[in-house]
Amino acid sequence: MENSTTVISREELEELQEAFNKIDTDNSGYVSDYELQDLFKEASLPLPGYKVREIVEKILAVADSNKDGKISFEEFVSVNFLFSEEEKVAFVNWVNKALEDDPDCKHLLPMNPNDGSLFKSLADGILLCKMINLSEPDTIDERAINKKKLTPFTISENLNLALNSASAIGCTVVNIGAQDLKEGKPHLVLGLLWQIIKVGLLADIELSRNEALIALLREGEDLEELMKLSPEDLLLRWVNYHLTNAGWRTIRNFSQDIKDSRAYFHLLNQIAPKGDQGGGPAITIDLSGFNEKNDLKRAGFMLQEADKLGCKQFVTPEDVVSGNPKLNLAFVANLFNTYPCLHKPDNSIDVNLLEGESKEERTFRNWMNSLGVNPYINHLYSDLADALVVFQLYEMIRVPVDWSQVNKPPYSALGGNMKKIENCNYAVELGKNKAKFSLVGIAGQDLNEGNPTLTLALVWQLMRRYTLNVLSDLGEGEKVNDEIIIKWVNQTLKSAKKNTSISSFKDKSISTSLPVLDLIDAIAPNAVRQEMIKRENLSEEDKLNNAKYAISIARKIGAQIYALPDDLVEVKPKMVMTVFACLMGKGLNRIK
Repeated sequence: MENSTTVISREELEELQEAFNKIDTDNSGYVSDYELQDLFKEASLPLPGYKVREIVEKILAVADSNKDGKISFEEFVSVNFLFSEEEKVAFVNWVNKALEDDPDCKHLLPMNPNDGSLFKSLADGILLCKMINLSEPDTIDERAINKKKLTPFTISENLNLALNSASAIGCTVVNIGAQDLKEGKPHLVLGLLWQIIKVGLLADIELSRNEALIALLREGEDLEELMKLSPEDLLLRWVNYHLTNAGWRTIRNFSQDIKDSRAYFHLLNQIAPKGDQGGGPAITIDLSGFNEKNDLKRAGFMLQEADKLGCKQFVTPEDVVSGNPKLNLAFVANLFNTYPCLHKPDNSIDVNLLEGESKEERTFRNWMNSLGVNPYINHLYSDLADALVVFQLYEMIRVPVDWSQVNKPPYSALGGNMKKIENCNYAVELGKNKAKFSLVGIAGQDLNEGNPTLTLALVWQLMRRYTLNVLSDLGEGEKVNDEIIIKWVNQTLKSAKKNTSISSFKDKSISTSLPVLDLIDAIAPNAVRQEMIKRENLSEEDKLNNAKYAISIARKIGAQIYALPDDLVEVKPKMVMTVFACLMGKGLNRIK
């Protein structure tokens, strides 16, 4: 990546992000101007002092618009580095292939990977909505997407729908607005598109969705350990499983260790169909390119073989040789999804232990990830075991954290868990004393061990406070509770001459979604198309269709809703409360 300031590779950029997180000790998402010098040192970027000063001056002049000396990583990157041309090409090719048969995308596809058409094509929101549904089916109700005779207003609605839906599937959309996408700001567009694609690529690399992954258990390891691994770690282990079977050395990453393509040759040879056990006709991998002296040519030969499996997407020979970690991860994930080549284990393992996460757990996890917590939460319980993410959430709900009391990773093998428990004890103490949460009978140990009921009790109160804070900000700091929300909902419905109302968040009429749809109509007239709603003699399917439509339309008018359609149909009071609270926020915002 190159521009007038400096040249930096994607690998270095990833290092820079890590370094930024280390310098940003209070996890605020910002570093101060005087810390930028340390940032470059931490990232081991070989830049002379004058070059660093030059960059610092440029950032302060361009990014630090309010002159408070605080710079976010986004600002830092947007000022200093161009976007990755390789990623743009890879994503364009992937979207072209994924949506080639979609009639609603005919006016946009195929895009040209060699110009800026990606940024123009995503600007009306249709492609983004379609990509979200590809990655997490049924997230967006197609009836909510504006597809014809688009105007600036209906385009903004599509982009709000895409952004709020991306947020609901766990993409970080902090600091990205509809206007950024409309203008096609390259680094923001590519960052969001990568997150959406990655959700889809990694969705099935999880034990509860794919029992065959048990084959990756190591000698003496229990199933629980394997279940704690992130999809990226499982993918690495999958590659090494096949490399070991091939008698080749294992790899530790998708950058440095794959640059010579040799591991890929062996992987392809292991997973290619052999023509037995009904797996389709055999595909022979030609290994003659393995001994090619030139790295780039060798990568080219390897990708010709990947093409035989229909899996050469995401990388070019140059991306392999440069070790682009993002694109190589995508390449390998696509290989896994197409040819996992794992055999279900024998019956000595109890597959009943492989219960997947509940919808409630997934909603909480996606909520945290959308706020940009670090590290990313793959598994709700094990990833909260050191409470670091909980502390970040406390700060987001304005409960001050004394970071000098917090133990930070890496944790030693000896005594490391004690450090995590100390963190969890402090997290519970903050909840009881500072946040005034109801945490009766909850100890740090429960959070550390991932007790589902008690962990969810804390996480729910964090999410509830976060939602209510947004509301009280809009109401000039007035304290908001359930009664105030219900009263506001009913008054708004009555003023709009609607026949619906709710008595509580447990009101059975909510299962029809009619109070939600009527409230949306009252806040944003014309957003709801009445012919899409079924109002009488509702079957369970009608209720679900109403709920899907209600949640998509709510997101389309700008409400950041994490609840699922099932939460409305089953009238889950906690999630129902968040839906009405977010709509109240939207309603108050309109009035201001």
